[in-house]
Amino acid sequence: MNSNTELLKQLKIDKSHKEAPGGGPPWGRIAAMAGVVALLGVIGAAGWFFFGHRPVEVQTATAVAPASAGEAGAVLQATGYVTARRQATVSAQITGTLTDVLIEEGDRVSKGQVLARLEDNALRASLQSAQAQAAAAHASVNQNEAQLDQALRDATRQEALVGRGLVSKQLAEQSRTQANTYRAQLNTARRQAQAADAQVGVAQVNLDYTVVRAPFDGVITDKAAQVGEIVSPLSAGGGFTRTGVGTIVDMDSLEIDVDVNEAYIGRVQPNMSAEAVLDAYPDWRIPAHVIAIVPAADRGKATVKVRVAIEQKDGRIVPDMGVRVSFLEHRAEARTDAPKGVMVPASAIVQRDGRDVAFVVADDKAHRHEVTAAKAANNDVRLVTVGLAAGDTVITAPPDTVVDGTAVRVTQPTP
Repeated sequence: MNSNTELLKQLKIDKSHKEAPGGGPPWGRIAAMAGVVALLGVIGAAGWFFFGHRPVEVQTATAVAPASAGEAGAVLQATGYVTARRQATVSAQITGTLTDVLIEEGDRVSKGQVLARLEDNALRASLQSAQAQAAAAHASVNQNEAQLDQALRDATRQEALVGRGLVSKQLAEQSRTQANTYRAQLNTARRQAQAADAQVGVAQVNLDYTVVRAPFDGVITDKAAQVGEIVSPLSAGGGFTRTGVGTIVDMDSLEIDVDVNEAYIGRVQPNMSAEAVLDAYPDWRIPAHVIAIVPAADRGKATVKVRVAIEQKDGRIVPDMGVRVSFLEHRAEARTDAPKGVMVPASAIVQRDGRDVAFVVADDKAHRHEVTAAKAANNDVRLVTVGLAAGDTVITAPPDTVVDGTAVRVTQPTP
C-alpha cells in the first residue's frame, strides 16, 4: 500500500513549472534560437567564402623539351653578352633644326629609308639659284655656238671670193680670225656651264644632307631627338645640340662576346662548336661556334675575348643580353629519333574523370590541360606529347582541391 502511495506522488504535476500568465508557446526562446542559427549560417558562409577563395599553395616545375642532339662534352664554360657588329648612331651631316622625326624605338627600317628631315629653306633657295645660273651658262653656250656657225659660213664665203679675185685676202683672214674667236668663246662658255652644273650638284648634295636616311637594314633601338631640336655632327656643348637622331642595330650581325680566363684559353680553338644559353631563356639551347679569338688580353681581369657566332637567329635575341657559352669537344649531330613533346615530373600528371590531366599556372590560376603522356615514368619524369608546350609552368602533385580556375600561390621558385 505504501509503495502505491509513493507511485501516485510521483505522478503529481509539479506546480513550480506553471506556464506564464496568458499561456501560449515560449516565442522568445524560439526567436533567440532562430537568431543563433542565422548567425551560425552567416559565419559558415563567410568561412566558406574566405577559405574557398584563398589561393591554394602549390609547387611547380617547368616543362622542357627533350634532348634533340647527341651528347657533346663541354670542355669549358664562360659568360658574356650579345653584341651587334653593325650598330650606328645616325646623325645629320650638317647642323640644322629637325622638322620631322619619322622613327620610334622598335621600328624596323630598310637601307635608304628616310628617318628624319631638317629645315631646308635656305639650302633649297641656294639650289634654285645654282640651277638658274647653270641655265644662263647653257644659254651662253647656245649663243656662242650660233655665232661660231655664222662666222664659219662667212669665212667660207670670203675664201671663195678670194679665189675668184673679188675680195682681198685680208678680208678672208679677218673672217677666219673671227670664227676662231667665237670658237674660243664657245669653249669658255662650255667650261662655265660645267662649273655651273657642278654648283648645282653641290647645292643638291647640301640639300640632301637635310634628309637623314638609314645606312643599312636594322631595328631602331633608341630615339635620341625630337622635332624642333638642333642636331649637329659635332658636339656644340651645353646640352642643347643633339649629335644623333637615333640608333640603328643590324640584328643579323648579332654575335656573342665572352671573356675566357687566360689560363684556359688554350682549350678554345677557331671554328670550335659551342652552345649558348641566354639568361632570359634558360631552357633554350642555341647552337653556335667560335668565330675568332681576339689576340689581346685584359691585364686587369686576366681574360681573353672570344667572338662566338649565333647559328640560329631569333627575334628574342637582343643586344646586351647575358649569355652562358659552353665550348664543346665536338659538334653535336642531330638525332633522327629525338622524341617529340616535353618532359615534366611524373607527379604533374594526375587522373581526373578518367583522363590524364596537368594543371598549368598562368595569371596566378590553375588551368586544366588534358594531356597524352608516355605510359611509364622514366626517372620520375614523363614525356607529354600532346597538351603541353616547352616553358609551361605545371603544378607538381596537384591536390584534389585544385580544379580549372583555382587561385594558386607558388611556394617555391619555378625550376
